[in-house]
Amino acid sequence: MNDIVQTIAVYAIPVIFAITLHEAAHGYVARMFGDPTAAQAGRITLNPIKHIDPVGTLLVPLLILLASKMLGGAGMLFGWAKPVPVDFGRLRRPKRDMLWVAAAGPASNLVMAVIWAISLRLMISDTSSLQDFWPQMAIAGIQVNLVLMALNLFPIPPLDGGRILFSLLPHRWAWQYSRLEPYGLMIVLVLLATGVLWTLLRPVLELGQAFVGWFL
Repeated sequence: MNDIVQTIAVYAIPVIFAITLHEAAHGYVARMFGDPTAAQAGRITLNPIKHIDPVGTLLVPLLILLASKMLGGAGMLFGWAKPVPVDFGRLRRPKRDMLWVAAAGPASNLVMAVIWAISLRLMISDTSSLQDFWPQMAIAGIQVNLVLMALNLFPIPPLDGGRILFSLLPHRWAWQYSRLEPYGLMIVLVLLATGVLWTLLRPVLELGQAFVGWFL
């Protein structure tokens, strides 16, 4: 039981802030490109309460952590926040600007992974051991943010990767591709349950780990 409580304590802050900053970044960039919807809804904020989804931000990651701990594995963390409202029609150039709004979330996760990596390096260069609480939290922060970055870059709408691909495709192909959106979450959940998603995300995760490794 103590191990489970410690695991929750280690992951709680990284998970909450990884998802919070991810969503706030979407809203901030949307405002930069002409859509104030998120700002008007009070969603461009670092206050986690504004972004937390009780199921996606708290319950689902908690259950995955508990299951991984009890089974002795290292399951891939999965979760979500309340989506930031973006009215793509209010962007100055909707199809083009959608790319930057979508990319802002994964980019924020990569930046946070780097910050956690720098923090870890400073802790270890001091007197801390990798097994101490704060270094363990920093390691969790790196892992959580890299997984969220890779997951959200998966090119299935409504994930950010799907939005990015929509922005890059020619108009005709893009609108055809967008028809996947009602089934996107189901596709991701099936891939997650079968273990295929982890294999598909591995190249992006390895690139992210190599990049973050420069700061360790």
